[in-house]
Amino acid sequence: MSDKGEVDLTGAKQNTGVWLVKVPKYLSQQWAKATGRGEVGKIRICKKGNQGKPEVTFTLNEELTVIQGLENKTVAAPREHPFTMQSVGGQTLAVFTETSSGQSEERSDGSSSGSGAGAGPGESSVSPASDCKNKIALEGVVVQRAECRPAGSESYMRLKRLQIEESSKPARLSQQLEKAVTSNYKPVANHDYNREYERKKKEEGKRARADKQQVLDMLFSAFEKHQYYNIKDLVDITKQPVIYLKEILRDIGIYNVKGTHKNTWELKPEYRHYQGEEKTDE
Repeated sequence: MSDKGEVDLTGAKQNTGVWLVKVPKYLSQQWAKATGRGEVGKIRICKKGNQGKPEVTFTLNEELTVIQGLENKTVAAPREHPFTMQSVGGQTLAVFTETSSGQSEERSDGSSSGSGAGAGPGESSVSPASDCKNKIALEGVVVQRAECRPAGSESYMRLKRLQIEESSKPARLSQQLEKAVTSNYKPVANHDYNREYERKKKEEGKRARADKQQVLDMLFSAFEKHQYYNIKDLVDITKQPVIYLKEILRDIGIYNVKGTHKNTWELKPEYRHYQGEEKTDE
């Protein structure tokens, strides 16, 4: 209900009594399918004798009896639903309506869940609730509780059978294919990036550590041609493992971490003298 606004207590002054009725889930779902304020059924109250208890029966409208199941299966819901009457006990329950100006009413139990149905002699119509808010009014105090149950019939047994079948069906089903599906991606034994990774791994594994002096000779020979190299190029030139090559480079070279030649190696100044000598000879 709304947090603001006054509550109309006219129902309390008039001492209006209402019934609180529990209905099956499928019945409330069928009521929700009714259009507008269309009639969903009729309540019949018959009293036998002066001392006998009244017999109450709800009859569902025929157009709301079709229930759609999985795989386009349909069954007819039972139409007759006798009431099992219960006492209110020591509880005080009330029913409020929450309406918008010019709109239909929505019934709700003030203190417990359930569905309300009007009581009175003869027949009365039951209409589905609409989603309206604004004005709040006390409709009445619960004077009778009841439970609406379907009458035992063949249509009810078919409905229960459909509900059991649907609840027992697994969410996923396995199916054997007669031929491979070719419209989607085809499975491959190995992807290109995996083959490339394995190839590089094999090459790394084949690289055996050469004599340190031999590696130094290859490095000096390379630096005579160019002043700066990245580690990948030096690995290709020397064919040595990266870790072993870096150990040797730390002795003779400098790794540039910034500047124009960032992430490259060059010789330390004390190892560049041969370049100066060659330029002097020229």
